[in-house]
Amino acid sequence: METITDNWVLACRVNDIPQNGGACVKLGDEQIAIFNFSRRGQWFATQNLCPHKQQMVLSRGMIGSTGDNCEPKVACPFHKNTFSLLSGQCLTNEELSIKTYAVRVEDDRVFIAL
Repeated sequence: METITDNWVLACRVNDIPQNGGACVKLGDEQIAIFNFSRRGQWFATQNLCPHKQQMVLSRGMIGSTGDNCEPKVACPFHKNTFSLLSGQCLTNEELSIKTYAVRVEDDRVFIAL
């Protein structure tokens, strides 16, 4: 694990994450889902743990947009709870939320702020 500033950590290479999809990386003790939302030209990162049934699956969820403002979201692949990739708030169950992380892409490398 390579740290480049106070809290930016090298997570993976751009090619490690499928376009318009996600993959999981383990940084320290945390599993983090990284999403390459190439249709939007944006990258997002969240915890990989879905809080609904405590399963490490969000990186395999389907990404898309919702609402008038086209908010980016990920749907849990098992029970379809949908989470904002911006805020982490569950859009289908207000009692649930997930952690989100800032993402930076430089020179074919993906960095996550921890």
